[in-house]
Amino acid sequence: MSRAPFRLLPWTGENGQLCLLSADEGAGFMWRLADNTEAVQLGMAAGAVDHAHEVLVAERASREELHYLAGCLAEALTNALRIAESRGQRLGWPVADADSGGAEGGGPTLPADASG
Repeated sequence: MSRAPFRLLPWTGENGQLCLLSADEGAGFMWRLADNTEAVQLGMAAGAVDHAHEVLVAERASREELHYLAGCLAEALTNALRIAESRGQRLGWPVADADSGGAEGGGPTLPADASG
C-alpha cells in the first residue's frame, strides 16, 4: 500500500482509464472543476435514489423503466465509489494496490485509527 500524491478525478478518460491530477494543484481550476463535478454527480445520484424509491412504491414499472433505472443507479454508484476513493486518498488513507482489490474480503481498506 502507498499514499497517493495525486487526486483521482471524478471522470474517466478514453477506454475508462483513470484521470489523475497532481495533489500539488490544490486550488487550481481543475481542482475546482473536479469539486463541482463531484457535487453534480452526488446530486444526480440522490435524484436517482429518490426516483428508485418512487418506482418501488408504485409497483407498476415497466421492464424498460426498471432497466433504465438500474442503469442510472449503476452509474450513480460508480460515481459515488470513485468520489469516495478520491476523498479517502486525500484524507491520507492508504490506497490498495491495483491488483489487490482492497482488503481480504475485496472491500476497501482503512487505517485502524480511521474510526476515531
